[in-house]
Amino acid sequence: MNGANHQMLSRRALAHDSASLRATWERLKDVMAPGALDPLVKELLYIAVSVTNGCDYCIHSNTAAARAKGMTDAQYIELLAVIGMAAQTNPLVTAMKVPVDKEFQV
Repeated sequence: MNGANHQMLSRRALAHDSASLRATWERLKDVMAPGALDPLVKELLYIAVSVTNGCDYCIHSNTAAARAKGMTDAQYIELLAVIGMAAQTNPLVTAMKVPVDKEFQV
């Protein structure tokens, strides 16, 4: 998420509690800063979790941030396909109680 998105979130939702606002803002800057994961990858992950959680605000703000970091239309379409596939297969495997194969266990 870019600074403008963070500021809008802050004013709308957290402005009533300055301690929470500061803590959230600092944690968000820390987590989304460049690190072992590329900043675009972080935005894509944020979009995926936001879609799963149904957070329209985060979907839109992080999609805008991902586009600003170079996400193409093809990448966005592929991201949505992966999210959709996981949303379809996860409940099936969970409902069927499919055990984790030994080679996949971490």
